[in-house]
Amino acid sequence: MDALLVILIVVVALVAVAGLVVVLLARNAAKKQRRKAEWEANRPRDPFSSADTDSLRGDPRRIKAGDMVDVRGENFAVRGTLRLTEGSYTWTEQLLDTGTGRRRWLSVEEDPDIELVLWDELRDVTVTPGPRDLHLDGRVYTSHENGRAHFSGEGTTGLHPTGTMRYHDYRAGDGTRLSFEDFGETGKWECARGEVLSRYDVTIFAA
Repeated sequence: MDALLVILIVVVALVAVAGLVVVLLARNAAKKQRRKAEWEANRPRDPFSSADTDSLRGDPRRIKAGDMVDVRGENFAVRGTLRLTEGSYTWTEQLLDTGTGRRRWLSVEEDPDIELVLWDELRDVTVTPGPRDLHLDGRVYTSHENGRAHFSGEGTTGLHPTGTMRYHDYRAGDGTRLSFEDFGETGKWECARGEVLSRYDVTIFAA
């Protein structure tokens, strides 16, 4: 009888100790969660981060074919995406279409902040890239950068699925952009004029 009593006491003691350990572990886990939450709430943040805007208006870096994009009240469907890579630098170009014959391209770059530029194709342009300055439609554009990139396409872009392209970008004093692109490096330049958009000009509706 005494042996059974001892065993019973030992079992009760072990259960009590196990219960105490569980309680202590739970308290420690709760403390860690509170500390993590406090750290997240107080950690240094980029004052120009677009995270809050992206949660409300959609993330331009994640636009894909099938999405809808509102640009200053005009609705476009995303028909295709070009993903371009030059060394470690990447950017995208989105083919936007109203469905009524109006097409534009939206480029999305991050260096380090997100830059959105809305492009309109220019036809019958007589100037070609190369000089430091170009004169077109009353503006003077100054050479900004040029290079060669690899591209891959998704959806409908009007181009081969993959390939290389050359580009030469110019900027005017008022911020207007002028871009020359040669997809497939055929020697034939395509020209477009670009307008820099505010992040608040664009709203994305994911498919």
